[in-house]
Amino acid sequence: MSVVDQVEATGSHTYATHDVAVAGGALRVGVWEPTAPAAAGPDGAPLPAVVLVHGITASHRAWPAVVEALPGRRVIAPDLRGRGRSNALPGPYGMAAHADDVAAVIGALADGPAVVVGHSMGGFVSLVLTHRHPDLVARLVLVDGGLPIPLPPGVPDGATPEELVRALLGPAIERLTQTFPSAEAYREFWRAHPAFGQWNPVVEQYVDYDLAAYPPADGVAGAAAGPVLRPATSSDAVAADSADSARGDALPAALAWAADTSLPITFLRAPRGLLDQPGGMYPADTVAEWERRLPRLAASEVAGVNHYTIIMAEPGISAVAAAVTTVEG
Repeated sequence: MSVVDQVEATGSHTYATHDVAVAGGALRVGVWEPTAPAAAGPDGAPLPAVVLVHGITASHRAWPAVVEALPGRRVIAPDLRGRGRSNALPGPYGMAAHADDVAAVIGALADGPAVVVGHSMGGFVSLVLTHRHPDLVARLVLVDGGLPIPLPPGVPDGATPEELVRALLGPAIERLTQTFPSAEAYREFWRAHPAFGQWNPVVEQYVDYDLAAYPPADGVAGAAAGPVLRPATSSDAVAADSADSARGDALPAALAWAADTSLPITFLRAPRGLLDQPGGMYPADTVAEWERRLPRLAASEVAGVNHYTIIMAEPGISAVAAAVTTVEG
C-alpha cells in the first residue's frame, strides 16, 4: 500500500480530517488511525499519540511518509492557521497563537500528553507549545527547526519583515503570489525545484493539496474565467510568522525555559538547505552551541537530506520515526 493510498484510503493507517474549534474559527486537522494493534510500551500501556507540526508554507499533507513509518501509532497533524484548509482563519498569527491552536488540537483529539514533532517553523511552534502547555507534551522532536536560524550573509540585524522573509525563504514565499493554469502546471513548478530531484508520490500529493481554488479577481469575467488556482498559504501569515520567529518574545521565552527543563529534546539536522544547497539552514557549529546551552538537547545529523526531504524521503523518514520511538523503548 503506497503512502498516497494511506492518505486517502487504508494501509497501516486510516485517514480522516476533523475541524477543531480555535480562536476565530476552525482548524483543519488530519488524523491517521492505526489499523494494526496499538503500539504499547514496556508496561503494556498504549504509547501516546504523535502530533506532527508542519513548516511555514506547508500543510499536514507533508507528513504521510512519516506516518507510514509509525505503525500502531495514532498520528495527528494540523493545518496551521493561514495554511492548507485552515487558511481562512484570521490572525493574529505568531508562534504563541499557533502553539495555542495546537494545544486545542491535542486537547480535542489526543488522549493525554502527546509526542510532538515539529519541522521547520513547526519546530518553533512545538517548542513554544511545550513552554506554554508543558502538561500536553510527553516528548519533543525538532526537525531542522525550532532553534534560532542564523541570518544569511548580508542581511542586517535591522532588516524589515519583508527582507527577513525573502532572505530566509526565497522562492518558497515568491510562489505564494503566483497563479497556475492547472494542477499539472503546479506540479511542473515543483518538479523544477532543486530540493526535489527525486520526485515521488509523497511530494506529488503534498503539492496537489497545496493548490487551492479561489474566486476570480475583481474585474475578471466570473463564470467564463473560472476559479483562480494558487497556493493555499496566506502570504500575510508567512510574513507575520517570519517576523515573530525572528524577533518576537515567544521563542526567546521558550528557549530560556528549555535551558532548565527536564524534558528530553531531540534535534535532527539536515545538512542541505531549502534549495538543496550544502550547509543547510543550521550550520553544524550553531547546533553544537545550542547543545551546550540546552542540557537536555540531543542533536544529530541526517546524512544526505535537505530541508524538505528530511520528512519526505529516506533516510529522513526513518530518522524522524526513530526519534519518536527510540526514546520510549
